[in-house]
Amino acid sequence: MQPLEGKVTVITGAKGGLGSVVTEAFLAAGARVVGVSRTIRQADFQRPEFLAMALELSNADAARALASDVMGRFGRIDALVHVMGGFAGGQSVAETDDATIEQMLDLNYRAAFYVARAVLPHMRQQGSGRILAVASRQGVEPGAMVGAYSASKAALVALVRVIALENKDRGISANTVLPGTMDTPGNRAGDPNADRSKWVQPAQVAALLVHLASDAAAQITGAAIPIYGPQV
Repeated sequence: MQPLEGKVTVITGAKGGLGSVVTEAFLAAGARVVGVSRTIRQADFQRPEFLAMALELSNADAARALASDVMGRFGRIDALVHVMGGFAGGQSVAETDDATIEQMLDLNYRAAFYVARAVLPHMRQQGSGRILAVASRQGVEPGAMVGAYSASKAALVALVRVIALENKDRGISANTVLPGTMDTPGNRAGDPNADRSKWVQPAQVAALLVHLASDAAAQITGAAIPIYGPQV
């Protein structure tokens, strides 16, 4: 039996350098995946267990509509895997403009808050669920010149920890994973001369998320788990 057989899993940011790898890993583990992204299409993952939902999760109404749609189709949500996020940086706090702050909060914190808030009542009613989010090493080890990014990821880590505390009575676990620099097409393009041998492989992140979503990891909750590889 596959570890996630029949588990209804919502993956946000399901299309992209990390998101595509995570989606494939969950499908391979037997999950029924609802993949959410602004540009996702059904043809992106040609599997009968996959459903594409092209959505922008920038407001509470969109998140509630997503949760309602999934519940209407499948009757349950077993896992929310929040891969969606983004990066902007290169300026000191003194030089960071308002647009960058808002962009980082929208991509890395607010969307997670909205979608978690939308699915939690359904998970609480069914008495089980997994909330998983991809944060960043810089959420717990902030770096210079990435203040808005580091702060937004730190807020995500805190949010998921709070969710774990508030929902432990209903069989719901909540965890974040903290990758170092990952070997994605975007990072390769942004730093073409880097030593990629030290970068974290997306498949390693995906494998950990699959495990955390499984029954075997039911008692792992409130954790922020590093995935640093040779960057440790």
